[in-house]
Amino acid sequence: MRKFVITTVAVAGVALMALSGCSSRGGDTTASGSASGFKKGSVIGVALPDKTSENWVLAGKLFEDGLAAAGYKADVQYAPATNTVPEQQNQITSMTTKGAKVIIIGAKDGSQLGSQVSAAHSSGATVIAYDRLILNTKDVDYYVAYDNEKVGELQGQALLDGMKARYPSAKTYNIELFSGSSDDANAPVFFNGAMKILQPKIDDGTLKVVSGQTDIKQTATAGWLAQNAQTRMDTLLAGNYASTELNGVLSPNDTLARAIITSIKAAGKATPVLPVVTGQDSEAESVKSIMAGEQYSTINKDTRALVKHSIQMVEDLAKGSKPATNSTDYNNGVKVVPTYLLPPVLVTKQNAAESYANDPTLSPLTK
Repeated sequence: MRKFVITTVAVAGVALMALSGCSSRGGDTTASGSASGFKKGSVIGVALPDKTSENWVLAGKLFEDGLAAAGYKADVQYAPATNTVPEQQNQITSMTTKGAKVIIIGAKDGSQLGSQVSAAHSSGATVIAYDRLILNTKDVDYYVAYDNEKVGELQGQALLDGMKARYPSAKTYNIELFSGSSDDANAPVFFNGAMKILQPKIDDGTLKVVSGQTDIKQTATAGWLAQNAQTRMDTLLAGNYASTELNGVLSPNDTLARAIITSIKAAGKATPVLPVVTGQDSEAESVKSIMAGEQYSTINKDTRALVKHSIQMVEDLAKGSKPATNSTDYNNGVKVVPTYLLPPVLVTKQNAAESYANDPTLSPLTK
């Protein structure tokens, strides 16, 4: 069984420890909050980060519609692109003041919300960390997310499989590594999951990171911003690939993947074939790119399913019941947070139609 201790240091990209199966979980495993239930019409707060990904935008709309349909007053707030963390702190405080019974938080920086989460919890609200774990506080009650270490493992394997398919005669491959924003608790989980697959191949010489940049502090992409990924890729290509072939790039999400591909094309490194570039989030433009044979892969983490399960947790709490959980692997530095994980799905051109068959937005793109 995998067990994670995620701390502020890990969020900074310095360490994420996967403890052995016999290690102590440590900390409090209990969840509290609205144990006695609450009535329909109650306020449910949803605090989301800035709109850097179309999936965050979709999540906000789904929460608004789904909570309203379930009979609750949805208070859905996005932190702005600037001054994001202080504004999210203010939004959570406002939801607490409004008497929210549950506050669902997609944290911009999960290491900086302890005071606000504590106040919310003390007011009687149940706090659910959505997609990103909230760190170093005993006052987060539940965590709901996709299995993000598995996401990284799928990305790492996709990079290997894709290069084998695109460069069938090659015995070794030149690659570069990208990771997410250092203020996102998921970034090291994705990266370390991928490196579980890639590091043995780096060690045996099958893979060469030509730039030598393999530490997560070197590979991080501040703010998950496309321009930051493109600028770094420009620099890597100019400094390391003037006469060297690039075969693959580990990209942690679709927004960055498209920026990386833009850089590769601009540098004239897209011929005779584009290097293999991974992704995540099933963004529409990346699905189009995959079907066009450019971006190699993405990860389907259906936002509809994640929001639906989050709302089910609200319904359970309203009845005075404990929401279902299926993992005790996530220690936020203070406690093991009861967690429900959904399974991610790797998507390539070969299985895109099947993967998105029930998605009204993405299915037409695979025809």
